[in-house]
Amino acid sequence: MTLDLFAYACLAIGLSSALVGGVFQAFSDFVMAGLVRAAPSGGMDSMQQINRTVFRSVFLAMLLALVPVMLAASVAAWQLADAAARPLVLTGTAIYVVTVLGVTLFGNVPMNERLDRLPRDGSDAQAYWHTYGIVWTRWNHVRTLGSVAAAICFLLAALAAA
Repeated sequence: MTLDLFAYACLAIGLSSALVGGVFQAFSDFVMAGLVRAAPSGGMDSMQQINRTVFRSVFLAMLLALVPVMLAASVAAWQLADAAARPLVLTGTAIYVVTVLGVTLFGNVPMNERLDRLPRDGSDAQAYWHTYGIVWTRWNHVRTLGSVAAAICFLLAALAAA
């Protein structure tokens, strides 16, 4: 991998992370707000369907694929990048792994799984739906900010490596 290829890789990773952040931002900004405003059974059903559909999406593939790609870029940064790009790549990778992958696996997904097991018409489900909307969205804000911060790191690394 040459330095130019490394810079282009950082650019692609940064733009991909920004796209992931954009999807998260849309959910935080208006998707969850609309679902929470709907009747609880309707909002819950819609979110359950969204959560089932995401498993077959380009979005999830990109979100997950970015982790090994960023880790590979971090290894390459040790060999190819100058002093300015290296810490940006390492920082961007760490931010993404913790705030996007970690929060997804240990925050949002467990909440989605619990929501999926609840019958939409029960009082427990309706009480959980209110909490779900608030807590899930807060965790999603973390994922949004983490994706954007990682994107900034990789885009700055691309500039530094160019």
